[in-house]
Amino acid sequence: METTIFARHALLPEGWAADVRLQINAKGSIGTLDKRATQAPTDTHADIIVPGMANLHCHAFQRAMAGLAERAGPGEDSFWTWREVMYIIAQSIDPDALNAIAAMAYMEMLESGFTSVGEFHYLHHGPGGTPYDNPAEMSAQVIDAATRTGIGQTVLPVFYAQGGFEGEALTDRQKRFGHSLDSFAALMSALQSQFPDTNLGIAPHSLRAVNYTQLQHLTNSFSRVPVHIHIAEQRREVKECQAILGAPPVRWLLDNLEVDERWCLIHATHMDEGETRDLARSNAVAGLCPITEANLGDGLFPADKYLGQGGRFGIGSDSCVRIDLAEELRLLDYGQRLTSERRTPLAQPNTSSGRTLFQHAVNGGAQALGQNTGALAVGKRADIVTLNAAHPALAARQDDAWLDGWIYGAANSPVQDVYAAGHRVVQKGRHTAREPIETAFIKTLERVLDQP
Repeated sequence: METTIFARHALLPEGWAADVRLQINAKGSIGTLDKRATQAPTDTHADIIVPGMANLHCHAFQRAMAGLAERAGPGEDSFWTWREVMYIIAQSIDPDALNAIAAMAYMEMLESGFTSVGEFHYLHHGPGGTPYDNPAEMSAQVIDAATRTGIGQTVLPVFYAQGGFEGEALTDRQKRFGHSLDSFAALMSALQSQFPDTNLGIAPHSLRAVNYTQLQHLTNSFSRVPVHIHIAEQRREVKECQAILGAPPVRWLLDNLEVDERWCLIHATHMDEGETRDLARSNAVAGLCPITEANLGDGLFPADKYLGQGGRFGIGSDSCVRIDLAEELRLLDYGQRLTSERRTPLAQPNTSSGRTLFQHAVNGGAQALGQNTGALAVGKRADIVTLNAAHPALAARQDDAWLDGWIYGAANSPVQDVYAAGHRVVQKGRHTAREPIETAFIKTLERVLDQP
């Protein structure tokens, strides 16, 4: 069934336009788009529409542990101590639990204005590494959760083969993630066979979990899909990489692999000026997750210098400790303001901070996920977010100030309706299936967290 939306204001690739009428065809794409149009009686009315945002980095199962790793331990806490808590909880996640938890995370993303997600998926096997009969069993759960909630998805199966830069064996807690090249190929084959319409990429987990030969094999074997990798998130990781591989992580990757526009480097927090410059010039996307990076004490990405070199970025919710599109962008900007002691350090000249951040993240996210999204334009997938012009943070504003009001000034979200591939999945700020998804999530947490 075709749908026609009439918007008083729309953010198009060329800028803001008034009285925009767009038709969503049966394939879920934008079939026609007219500016300065007249509303027809059967049109769906919207105050303000903007393109849906890609959430380019997500570990959906970690939504189950939000708030459970905030208690100080006996020593100094860090990413590495947080990781031990995550490993414990990961052991309790079975297929049904993963499905319910992922559905909750994806629903919250849609309500926030995200319309697609990159699932960096590494819970492949049962506890202790016991394979499922179907190698795609756990992947199938996140795919089903995406289908049920309506969010667009790129599944990024993780290749995880070693426990450190020197080829250490996987620990018992890591064996759920592990693959050989042959078993990973079997997983990818199963996914392609069972889910032919699912967007796929690959995710070599990190330089500490994958060696050079494996990286070459993976990128050559899967040469036409997105490649995502964790990199330079923690200073300890950088020091170990320098000591063992002879260069810091981003430099090593740029010097040893053909990093181009199909790559997404997750975090890339700790780079020197040369790495920052060369990553920007590679046309790869930096996958930034400011809420998680702040929660884990990772550090601040050099966004000011990176954007000054023409770098591309997108945003993701990573550990899903909190899912909030506006807060990801706001925290990214505020971190730069605090370190530079300047206002609007990321804004392009004569452009607002909100518009600059939003546009970069929309473009970078679409590129990183390899999806036909990121703009309100004919032929693009109809991923559309409508904003309520009467919201207190948007009232009496125009154009870029609507984005600034949403990102910087809204105590509660002005997101009203959300369309993913042309289907309205959020109405008046609530997902159309919120109640059963939330109920299943709560029951799942009561089951998986109530274990010795």
